[in-house]
Amino acid sequence: MKVGYCAIAGRPNAGKSTLLNAFLGVKLAAVSRRPQTTRAKVLGVDSGPEHQIVFLDTPGLLEPRYLMQRNLLKIAQSSIREADVQLYLIDAGKGFKEEDPGFLAKQNRKKTIIVLNKMDLVTKERLLPLIAEVSGKTGIDEIYPVSALRKFGLDMLRQGIIAKLPEGKPFYDPETLTDQPEKFFVAEIVREKLFELCGAEVPYATAVVIDTFREQEGRKDLIQATVWVERPSQKMIVIGQGGRKIKAVGTAARRGIEEFLGRPV
Repeated sequence: MKVGYCAIAGRPNAGKSTLLNAFLGVKLAAVSRRPQTTRAKVLGVDSGPEHQIVFLDTPGLLEPRYLMQRNLLKIAQSSIREADVQLYLIDAGKGFKEEDPGFLAKQNRKKTIIVLNKMDLVTKERLLPLIAEVSGKTGIDEIYPVSALRKFGLDMLRQGIIAKLPEGKPFYDPETLTDQPEKFFVAEIVREKLFELCGAEVPYATAVVIDTFREQEGRKDLIQATVWVERPSQKMIVIGQGGRKIKAVGTAARRGIEEFLGRPV
């Protein structure tokens, strides 16, 4: 049986979390158009009759400009180091950026697979030259064009990952999807809705803490969350005029949480 860890890395907004969610068939990682939505290492387990891939979704790789970005980079680098296989995602719609070779040069090429994500945004005439460009500049031949959003090309990519994994015994029960508790994903959903509804106005340091998470027999689950911002002046950005913004966030988050948990909240 092929078993091992696979880190999903790449520049911000390359579609790493979307790829993880697509592989597992459930939404484990927060997805947003804003860069570096992923704050923590999210573990997802893909089990089959002859394989178990333990995916590590990581924060986007970039040159850090402030403390939080430095911490996110450390999380990403730690995940990459402990992985048996490294997926490096490139946004095919944006092409190969000058920063990509720098990040790839630091990786073990023998265990690196390049993934050209968002292939649905690229014409067939552009795709082959892009693959040739990436291969020529990196020296890596294992390049898979996929669309994580449309779920194109995932089966071939999965087989490519499995081929690089060592033989071993599974780390997790086949029914396990993640090592994170439900509270973690509830907080992720709330934070995702904050980004969606508040846009660029929401500061990156915004954090969500789940104060209460209680299942109630015969009633809806009770969840209470606190949104933390850096400065008092930022509260109004999240609250909105007359509390309309935070109410909209709560409504959207509740729907997302109910879909994730499969029960009313």
